[in-house]
Amino acid sequence: MVAFFLNLNPEQIVKRYCHLHPNVEANVVRDLLGYVPRYFTHSGTDLIHCATDAGNRKMVVIETNSSPSGQKSMPLLDDYQEMGGYLTYVEKTFVPFLKQRRTIKGELAVLYDKNYMEASGYAKAIAQSTHEKVHLIPVFNDGTSDDFFKVEDGVLFVHENGAWTPIRACFRYVTQQPWNRLPVLGRTLVFNPVITCLAGGRNKLVASKAYQLFNAEYKEHNLHISTPETIWDVEKAEIPLWVRQMGGKAVVKIPYSNAGQGVFTIVNEEELNLFMAQEFDYDKFIVQSLIGNHAWSSEFTGGKLYHVGTMPTAKGLNYALDFRMIIHATQEGFRPLSLYSRRASEPLALELGSGKDSWAVLGTNLSMKEGSNQWSSDVARLMVMDRKGFNRLGIGLDDLIDGYLQSVMATVAIDNMAKQLINSKGKLKKRLFKSLNNDESLIKEIENGEL
Repeated sequence: MVAFFLNLNPEQIVKRYCHLHPNVEANVVRDLLGYVPRYFTHSGTDLIHCATDAGNRKMVVIETNSSPSGQKSMPLLDDYQEMGGYLTYVEKTFVPFLKQRRTIKGELAVLYDKNYMEASGYAKAIAQSTHEKVHLIPVFNDGTSDDFFKVEDGVLFVHENGAWTPIRACFRYVTQQPWNRLPVLGRTLVFNPVITCLAGGRNKLVASKAYQLFNAEYKEHNLHISTPETIWDVEKAEIPLWVRQMGGKAVVKIPYSNAGQGVFTIVNEEELNLFMAQEFDYDKFIVQSLIGNHAWSSEFTGGKLYHVGTMPTAKGLNYALDFRMIIHATQEGFRPLSLYSRRASEPLALELGSGKDSWAVLGTNLSMKEGSNQWSSDVARLMVMDRKGFNRLGIGLDDLIDGYLQSVMATVAIDNMAKQLINSKGKLKKRLFKSLNNDESLIKEIENGEL
């Protein structure tokens, strides 16, 4: 089924989606799928398969990632093409966009700060497709990589064999605060540039505003990005007020973290007190309605949403899970590239008693930080798109199409926000950005990256 979905042509998707949503115009969906981004050429949207109190099911966007992992977890569509989605991305996105955009003279590179396997896969695919040398450069967030790379006048240089080599284009898998050591938008062509992170791909606060702007624009077309109820620009002292307004259950997020870091599920006073006792580097948070089990989800203006979860096991247990939908831009518009799923470590309980860790029941991210620049992954909870794994997910073809449309709309929203944040000289509109995200700690990090 997944292979069938990935091989559907855009017109088939338009026809099917509009057949199930007759109040949506086909031409509007066609235009969205045909959108060619300026900055955001590939994304990974995390989706939760939810149900309402009335039993209506939908895919809800949790966040959109500008350096998404996932290719290594996707089964091959063609057993004879061992590079799989890595090569598809390079041949359909990286190389065509590289050819049509002006670049400086220089070589090619892949930058990374975690997930060496994923990053090296892209490096191999780029080298095979372009027949050029591709530098694979660590860019860690602690200064230990300063001997390997530098940025001068917006140009990235890498150091090898005693010389600094300019890079004309690179694939970026730098996920941890990339803005504090890379320019927002430089002369080296970057896939994806840091502006996509600040506009929403690594900034959940600005992403929420981008989604709201998109929804306002497309309201007359009966299209919208589905998200949990979101309160942004929240100071730490305000958080207990919003948690209580959501019925004592909520999700609090540091807007600029990723890989499962900086996300706090709160279902009781004990977890709220533990959160409030911590110290944080940033001043602003977002608070979202919590999607839990049907008996203990947040109560808010949009009504309750709860996890559909996995199919029950032989012991009758089902688990919260999410989906990572990776899409990429081609010359004809966005196309789905790969997907996988992750489940929580403990099953969805009918009740969460005192002392129960809600993150163990709801947290799905597989990454585990073990130290500076050291990460591992809980692969036992990975659910890949093979026959055995897919049947446990409880989804069908129309759910995949719904998730794909949600991913496209979220990516378009963030690309539009990125375009608004860059001036005619290719620089960040700092005053506009500060009005959207007035967090002094973040702004200082951005300024350091621009030095």
